[in-house]
Amino acid sequence: MIIAVAGLPGAGKTTWIRQQLAIANQPVQYFSPGSDPVPIDMTCIAAEFPAVKILKEGEENRLLDLSVAESITYIELGFHIDLASVEPVLSVLDDLSIHRVALMPPNIQNTGWHAWADEVVPGVTAEPTEGKPELWRAPISGQVLDPASLDVFWYELTQGAYGRVNRAKGIFDLADGRAFYFDFVVGILDSTYTELTVPRWLEGRPQRFSGIEVVGIELDKKAISQTLKDCCLAGAAIHHYQQQIKESLEEDLEEA
Repeated sequence: MIIAVAGLPGAGKTTWIRQQLAIANQPVQYFSPGSDPVPIDMTCIAAEFPAVKILKEGEENRLLDLSVAESITYIELGFHIDLASVEPVLSVLDDLSIHRVALMPPNIQNTGWHAWADEVVPGVTAEPTEGKPELWRAPISGQVLDPASLDVFWYELTQGAYGRVNRAKGIFDLADGRAFYFDFVVGILDSTYTELTVPRWLEGRPQRFSGIEVVGIELDKKAISQTLKDCCLAGAAIHHYQQQIKESLEEDLEEA
């Protein structure tokens, strides 16, 4: 079976897919077209569910190959993806069992997503907004951020300092070698911060993905980019922090 999932930003698409992955008892694949160059959800799912096969951009042809196995493929469609543009891809798979699911706030009805879906799952209630949301994304792989500066930036971002933000998420490498997923949805009181289950990176700049995605209205993209850049540590500072962490870990091992 192939399950295509779409809906408004922040409605809970990835959360719903993660819930299904947690109870899956057969091989599972995950594909999110249009994620490049900022595959945040893909990276989080790969870290949390290492048994799930992640399909990357350009591997759409593998959907047919995988269909011969007794497996489930989840295709997550971002809100910025035109549903009409992905129908040709899904139509190629029409001989298979395709189930279209829309995650939609219960206070929003009769949208194109409702008409497209075979099943509508109630998602997070959306805050009323005026204007058309815009999407800003930036990969920051290789950058290490100062935790205190990142906290200030994230607070400013989610509290409207750079425009009206409806949704923000990011994966950030911190000075102690850990990687964290930050998640904000307007209307939910607090952001969530989740450490990814990946090894600590303590040798130079991280050679793995990190990045940020923001959805909002009248975003000051230049200010967001510059403030985020100001949170990034120079090479000498990264080396200093990494040496401190390694020495501390060695001392803990000796004591143990």
